[in-house]
Amino acid sequence: MITKMIAPLVSMLPATPVYAHCDVPCGIYDPKPAQIAAATVLKMVQKLAALTPPNPSSTPQDILNYQNDTTRMIWTKEEHARKCKTELYILWSDYFKPEHLEKFPDLHTKFWTAVKLCSENKQHVSEESAQKLIAAVDEIAQMFVESKK
Repeated sequence: MITKMIAPLVSMLPATPVYAHCDVPCGIYDPKPAQIAAATVLKMVQKLAALTPPNPSSTPQDILNYQNDTTRMIWTKEEHARKCKTELYILWSDYFKPEHLEKFPDLHTKFWTAVKLCSENKQHVSEESAQKLIAAVDEIAQMFVESKK
């Protein structure tokens, strides 16, 4: 009831929407979480490649252990590729502003490529793809550092 009474008053107040990664304009942005997530994707790809599949003489427990390890590594790879994408979107949409395009005319292409690589790394287990993701995220991190100067 009180909400219904206050709503008309609140709607008359002047308000300017603000946007930030945490919905509070704190101004704290950092590419490090994306870099760590990309490095984790690569590490999981390498660990998956190093796994020895069970052979015909493997025990049921050996098979379960292999399946468990594989599942956990794939889940971790997927989760960190998703996290990398989220962190990149935050930087792209909340930190970088139109004025940064003057200094970095390929900013949108770099981000677009990097988030596409996040998806590619979710879809496949490829060390080459994971290395490309790290390189793309590192380029964006360098642009971030340069934008602070």
